[in-house]
Amino acid sequence: MIIVTGASGKLGRRTVEHLLERVPADRVGVSVRDPRKAQHLADRGVRVRQGSFDDPASLVHAFEGAEQVLLVSLDRVGEECVAGHRTAIDAAAKAGVGRILYTSQMGAAHDSRFQACRDHARTEDMLRATGLPWTSLRNGFYASSALQFLESARHTGDIALPADGPVAWTGHDDLAEATAAILAEEGRFEGPTPPLTGAEALDFGSVAEIASQATGRPFTRTVVPDDDFREQTVAHGAPASIADLMLNIFAAARHGEFTAVDSTLAELIGREPATFAGLLERAWAA
Repeated sequence: MIIVTGASGKLGRRTVEHLLERVPADRVGVSVRDPRKAQHLADRGVRVRQGSFDDPASLVHAFEGAEQVLLVSLDRVGEECVAGHRTAIDAAAKAGVGRILYTSQMGAAHDSRFQACRDHARTEDMLRATGLPWTSLRNGFYASSALQFLESARHTGDIALPADGPVAWTGHDDLAEATAAILAEEGRFEGPTPPLTGAEALDFGSVAEIASQATGRPFTRTVVPDDDFREQTVAHGAPASIADLMLNIFAAARHGEFTAVDSTLAELIGREPATFAGLLERAWAA
């Protein structure tokens, strides 16, 4: 039995779909906050149980009988994030899970300039301390984040963002397929995986060139001072904490935390991962 948390989210949903291509449905289970959102999976023979990272007992029940549990990291930051992960890891240990897999991130480190990477490092420490077999999926930076940063530029033609550095932007679907492959071949990786990335790292200057080629219209790259970017972001309604988190990404990128590229993702999925140009064209066409 393989249990996937967050199965109604972007990464979890895709992972389950790819997993069902590799193993029988009766070997797959999901832990979701709202089981109604996973009824389509139940109809296909997947075990659906309610589970919340804020309710330890529900997770123990959701993880019952699991040989492996995939913990999809929470969309939270700081202590709130780490506390939720601690609850899930403790529940997995209590349920007698054979192996815990966790969706971490390339650049996970205690001294990272990006809060999420520090949270991932702390979670990996907790996994290490359980004494259970564990695998940490060092996912490349999600390309969807870059596409969100480009939303205004899509209309203005000017990528006005803080100074950055090359980032190995990577597609959700490729990462989900690789995750399913790792789950289906239990024990393939012990501890952190190599970075699971696309084949290139790009800064937003390069992204401007890609956007120009994809659309046939000119795109410029304007560097906005950090303080100005923060003020603009808050003025548009974002909480100050979110503005600071976004600035963390650029600070980390400037210091080379997301530049690594590795062939492991391509080896896992049996082909070259989607390029950022392809992901941008697909998103903007939609």
